[in-house]
Amino acid sequence: MRVFLLAMLLTVASLANADVAYPPQSIYNLNAKLIDQSGAARSLDMHRGHPVLVTMFYGSCPLACPLLIDTLRSFERSLTSAERASVRVMLISIDPERDTTESLSALATTRHIDVSRWTLVHTDEATVRKIAAVLNIQYRRLSDGSYNHASVTSLLTPQGEIAAQSSVLGKADERLAASLRAL
Repeated sequence: MRVFLLAMLLTVASLANADVAYPPQSIYNLNAKLIDQSGAARSLDMHRGHPVLVTMFYGSCPLACPLLIDTLRSFERSLTSAERASVRVMLISIDPERDTTESLSALATTRHIDVSRWTLVHTDEATVRKIAAVLNIQYRRLSDGSYNHASVTSLLTPQGEIAAQSSVLGKADERLAASLRAL
């Protein structure tokens, strides 16, 4: 049933983006308007042509999300310099209320994130839900305003197809690195 719903969602999204020809399985078929940490309007395919590590997070997360960022950095350190130069990282906020352009910019500065290759984005709640569904990331807001969420990193092909996913935290996932090298 989940596969059927995903196929339907991608079909509808691809009709909305009929001027761009992506493979049917590409998440780039989603019509998603995003705003990055500098306030620039972006689309989900902003890094097309590059392998992309994409995950969902929230900036005020005290535990899992800082570890997720550190895990992505560890993954980058495991790559060759050529691989590292090619790969892009996209962090999509699940907290549209608090993760504003200003707060994402401050997070990038505080965490010393290389925004030439990493992009932190926010969008509206409906778009967050669509992206989470396609990436198979579950989350829910708790009564205190924090989130319970899966920590999944997806490796996208240069055309936006999911090549591999990982829930490994705290160290580079060698399986994900092997998938990147196979692209």
